[in-house]
Amino acid sequence: MIHLDHHATTPCDPRVVEAMLPWFTEKFGNAASVEHAFGWEAAKAVDRAREEVAAIINADPREIVFTSGATEANNLAIKGVLAAAGRSRRLVTNAAEHRAVLDPARRIVRAGCEVTVLKVDSLGRLDPAAVERELRRAPPALVSVMAANNEVGTLNPLDEIGALCRAAGALFHTDAAQAIGRIPFDVRALPVDLASISAHKLYGPKGVGALWVRRRPRIRIEPLLDGGGHENRLRSGTLPVPLIVGFGVACRIARECLEEESRRLSALRDLLWEALRTKLPDLRMNGDPARRLPGNLNVSVPGVDGDALLAGLTEIAVSSGSACSSAHPEPSHVLAAMGVPDELRRASLRFGLGRSNTAAEIDRAAEVVGEVVARMRGVSP
Repeated sequence: MIHLDHHATTPCDPRVVEAMLPWFTEKFGNAASVEHAFGWEAAKAVDRAREEVAAIINADPREIVFTSGATEANNLAIKGVLAAAGRSRRLVTNAAEHRAVLDPARRIVRAGCEVTVLKVDSLGRLDPAAVERELRRAPPALVSVMAANNEVGTLNPLDEIGALCRAAGALFHTDAAQAIGRIPFDVRALPVDLASISAHKLYGPKGVGALWVRRRPRIRIEPLLDGGGHENRLRSGTLPVPLIVGFGVACRIARECLEEESRRLSALRDLLWEALRTKLPDLRMNGDPARRLPGNLNVSVPGVDGDALLAGLTEIAVSSGSACSSAHPEPSHVLAAMGVPDELRRASLRFGLGRSNTAAEIDRAAEVVGEVVARMRGVSP
C-alpha cells in the first residue's frame, strides 16, 4: 500500500528507533533522579535532545518545554496564557485552525474567557488586516494562528500577523506542528512568542512534542498539570526519556535534509497534480497553489460520493481531512471555512507526501484515483 497521508503521521525513522531502544532497557533512569548515575545519564540525554529540538527552530534550549504532543502544547499555550492574563482574558484565532486549537478555545469560553474566531479567505489564509482590526478594537491576551494548515497546506503570513501583535502588546502563538521539519522555521526571525511542535509529524515517535516559550520578555503561563514542577514548573510529570531522545534525533535528521527534501517533495506534489488533472480535468485544488507545504495536495472530485471514493482507494492511503477529527466524521470544517460547497467538501482528498515516496508511487497513485473515479462515474446515476 502506498502511504500518502504523512500529514496524519510519519513513519518513525529507523535511526530514531535505534537511538531510542537503549533507553527502554538498560538506560532506564528517571531524568529527575538527581542522586545517582542512572538519573544523571537520563538527564544528559534529555539535555542533548532539548538542544536538537531547539536547533531546528533556532531557539534557546531553555525555551523548550516537553509535552505529550502538539495538542497538549496548544492547550498549555492557550489555557495557560489566558489563565494568567488577569482581566484581558481574550483569545483571537480563526475558523481554519486544527481542532487542537478550536476545542480549547471553546473550553475557555465556558471558563469565562472571550474568544473571537476570524474568517479565512477562499485559500484558507488569514488576512492580517482582520487581525489588525481585532487588535485595534481591544487587544487580546493571545492571538493563535497556525503556521501551515494541516488539511490544505496553506501557509499563513506569520511575520505580518506577529508584527501586528507585537505592536499591540498581544502575545502570538502558532501551532507549527505541520510546518517544523518541512519548511524553514526560525523563532529568532519570526515575531512569535509561543510555538507548538509534534515529533510524529517529522519522523519521530508518537506521544511527545514541545511548546517553545520565548524567555525574554518573560511570558506568564499557568500550568495545566501540578505535581513535581518539572519543565520549569510548566509541565509536571516524569519525562519519557526514550521518546524525547527519539524526538531530538528526528529533529536533527529533519534539519540536515530539510532543504533538499523540500525541493523533492514540491516536485513530486506538482507531478501528482499534473497527473491527476490529466485524468480528471474537472478536479479542483483546495488551498493556496503557491504558498503551501511542499508535500501537500488537497483536491475535490466533482460528481462522486466521498465515502465511496475513499473506500475504493484500496491501494493508497489518503484521507479526507484531519485524522484528529475522524472520531466524529463530518465534512471538513477547514473547507467549510474556505467556502467550498458541501458536495465538494464531501468528496475531497488530502495527499500528504513524505520522505519515502517515489515518482513511481506518485504515477501509480494518480492511475488508481483516475480508475476509481471513472468507475464510479460510469455507474453513477
